[in-house]
Amino acid sequence: MQTLPIYQVDAFAEQVFRGNPAAVVPLAHWLPDAVMQAVAAENNLSETAFFVATGDHYQLRWFTPTVEVDLCGHATLASASIIFETLSPQANQVSFTTRSGTLRVTRAQHIGPAAYTLDFPVDVPVRAELPPALAEVLGTSALEYWVGRRNLALVDGAGVLRHLQPRFAALDWLQDRNLIVTAPAETNSGFDFVSRFFAPFSGVAEDPVTGSAHCTLAPFWAARLGKTRMRAYQASARGGALDIVLDADRVFMTGHCVRYLEGQIKVPGARAA
Repeated sequence: MQTLPIYQVDAFAEQVFRGNPAAVVPLAHWLPDAVMQAVAAENNLSETAFFVATGDHYQLRWFTPTVEVDLCGHATLASASIIFETLSPQANQVSFTTRSGTLRVTRAQHIGPAAYTLDFPVDVPVRAELPPALAEVLGTSALEYWVGRRNLALVDGAGVLRHLQPRFAALDWLQDRNLIVTAPAETNSGFDFVSRFFAPFSGVAEDPVTGSAHCTLAPFWAARLGKTRMRAYQASARGGALDIVLDADRVFMTGHCVRYLEGQIKVPGARAA
């Protein structure tokens, strides 16, 4: 057994117990996939991120408690915060090589010392027919249904969205894509739109704050609202806010991070960064 550092960060949050918690494990070399998956299952958070420094950038991977995923916003934000605050405090930008290409995170010093901006690929959804089973899943009728990297349902108002209690057993027809539900924000709330994200196929019933979902939400709402700068709120129990800029084929998402925990774990065959 060898010892590795581990951090837990509340991403898209300005105080602990808010936003989306992610575990971050810096490595000198990759662990076997089965070990990383076991660590993620042991952590039992929506994502555990592992990264390895390679020259002037990092290789980054994300695991839910049950699967490795192609893209994760909040665990990328959390990983960058550990690099900026602990491993490379002089850096102003960090680049990650991932399954979804190169992702960059920069310090958002104009907002605050623990604020960072993600640079992610856009995902433009296409409108589709309302699936017959959608109302059964949501417990209410949706107004529209859109298909992208993640499927998206528009419902009639933020109040409806906040009170949803989806029936996950009825989600089989989604074919592993999981589901974004969104609505316009309440008047005078300071936000442009609200959302929730349900990911039972990835081992996460509801994700508290989902950066990658906003790759789909950004173009959807930019087209409806006629603007490319927006403020979003993910209305989970923990909740979290994002400042969003849509620029051509990229989505820039800014949020805060708060470190909740740092410690050590013991795993077989490990070498720390």
